[in-house]
Amino acid sequence: MIIGFDAKRAFANHTGLGNYSRYIINNLSVYCPEHSYQLYAPKDTRHPDLAKIRQADNICVHFPRGLNRLVSSAWRTKFILNDLVANGVELYHGLSNEIPVGLKKAGIRSVVTVHDLIFLRYPGYYRPADRMIYLKKIKYACLEADHIVTVSECTQRDVISFFGVAPQKVSIIYQGCDASFHSPAGEDKIREVRKKYELPEKFILNVGTMEARKNLLLAVKAMRHIDADIHLVAVGKETAYTAQIKEFIAQHHLGARVRLLTGVPLKDLPAIYQSSLLFVYPSFYEGFGIPVIEALYSGIPVVAAIGSCLLEAGGHHSIYVQPENEMALADAVKKIISNDTLRKKMIVEGKKHAFHFDDQLLAQQMIQLYHRVLAQ
Repeated sequence: MIIGFDAKRAFANHTGLGNYSRYIINNLSVYCPEHSYQLYAPKDTRHPDLAKIRQADNICVHFPRGLNRLVSSAWRTKFILNDLVANGVELYHGLSNEIPVGLKKAGIRSVVTVHDLIFLRYPGYYRPADRMIYLKKIKYACLEADHIVTVSECTQRDVISFFGVAPQKVSIIYQGCDASFHSPAGEDKIREVRKKYELPEKFILNVGTMEARKNLLLAVKAMRHIDADIHLVAVGKETAYTAQIKEFIAQHHLGARVRLLTGVPLKDLPAIYQSSLLFVYPSFYEGFGIPVIEALYSGIPVVAAIGSCLLEAGGHHSIYVQPENEMALADAVKKIISNDTLRKKMIVEGKKHAFHFDDQLLAQQMIQLYHRVLAQ
């Protein structure tokens, strides 16, 4: 098969949709090497995580040429069809909620991945103009694509509910995490990372963009009810919401116990996970929750929030609390820290659950879907 991918996010985004795009492309290239993978991105970048993509023999990267370079957004939306046809693309996969206009007329089958519909579930987190753009693009993709992939049952239900899509048109194919989380970081690396970031001896960990939806403030509030020798380390990009967190930390004199780290490269993250006591993820709503998978592979217990898809990511042996209940979060943390038998069981069962997100398994599921779509 000759498969085309919308690679804009793979080249432009360091987290989230970028991680997903790079994961799918790399995974298929490694485990299904007999196929040809054509990547289409409006602009080149020097993103460090693109190294494997650039080196693979079965991957070819395309950028707009000539006048299309001046209208790269229009090229990605419509004029790309000329390139897809010229390159013999049989199936095009929109990896980030959208597909070009006119694929059917061009005789090209299509798949789109819809990551979440949080902007419809919780519109208050988004600007009205952004909601309008997201709705237009995602609705078109869901109605026009030959098949839809979602990364959780939760998003599958939302797609069917909001857009009236037939259930048989939507498949769940999970996303795994970077392979660096699959094995121990090593004592030398852990010592290096502990020193580099001045990590405390005993800490709980949170990873993710510091935005209101992800609810980091609840974890900070819970620290008031947890023993003083336990610290909180949060890793992620700051947003305007971070000011609320810093204000609460200052008002309640938690500065010595809460660390906010930004700009942490992927190569250091596995060692940070493996240095922690447990992982907390009190997000109000997620499309899936890759940091939870990273924690399970890293061999640390998980406490997450009820209300979206985090049970799918964390499995039945993680602990779940209401995202408004700081005492429940604190109690869950204290329960795990004080009960070594429970902690060990959660680690063992968590690693078993992580097998659902095995790279080769997920690559095979995706390539089998492509075959079914082409056979329609």
